[in-house]
Order: sequence, then C-alpha cells, then structure tokens
Amino acid sequence: MKRCLHYSLKNDGFSLTELMVVLVIIGILVLLALPKLTPLVTKAKTTEAKLMLKQVLTLEQGFKYENDRYSSSLGEIGFEQQKLITEGGQARYKIEITSADEKSFVALATAVVDFNNNGVFNVWAVDTSGVIKEKVPD
Repeated sequence: MKRCLHYSLKNDGFSLTELMVVLVIIGILVLLALPKLTPLVTKAKTTEAKLMLKQVLTLEQGFKYENDRYSSSLGEIGFEQQKLITEGGQARYKIEITSADEKSFVALATAVVDFNNNGVFNVWAVDTSGVIKEKVPD
C-alpha cells in the first residue's frame, strides 16, 4: 500500500508588509530608549578610568615606601599605558602623572573619545588622598 503525502497549497506566514511594520515599530522603540541608555553606557566606560587611576595610586604608594618620594613617571612606578583606541587599541583613557614630589602626586585620566559628542572630554583625577574624582564630566 502506497501512502501519498498531501501538501496544502496555502502557505501560512507573514507578508512582507507586516514584517516591515514590525521592524519600523521596533526601530521607533529603540530610538525612544537610546537617550535614556546613553548615560549608563558613559558610566560603564568611566569605570576604566577609575580602575587605572586606582592602579596608579597603588603603584605610587608602593614607590613611596621604597624611595621616600612619589614618582612623576608612569614607567618608573611600573604602570604600562594600554594602547589607546585612537592608536588601534582598546583603552579610552590616557593616564598621566601631572605632578609628583616627596609629599604628594596628582594623576589624571583623560578620555580620548568624546562619549556623547558634545566636544567635552571626560577627565578623572587621583591624588595622595586616594580619592578618585571626576574633574570634567562628559
């Protein structure tokens, strides 16, 4: 006995127009949500600056214990700057020690990317007190 499969000629599914309407609605919802998410993305990116400045603080404190002074050189304390995004790397912040002597130091993390395209670049600082502060918000 031979069994024959019968296929229906009617195709169930969505039309191209229905799919396009759904995509447009999703696009509108994304555009409405994006401005609310931008500060969260910027906050996540600033975590990089805080972590690198915390590392500089720890290295400077260790250097101070050994040499009785703070260093003005990142290389001298053993900090290696990650390759910046502008140079093909992944780091968004350039780290520099702006001042250092026997009693204190100041290190800055300056963004090389304008996160919200307003022309202002984010800057964070740490000093001998160990408090990491945002100097220039973006």
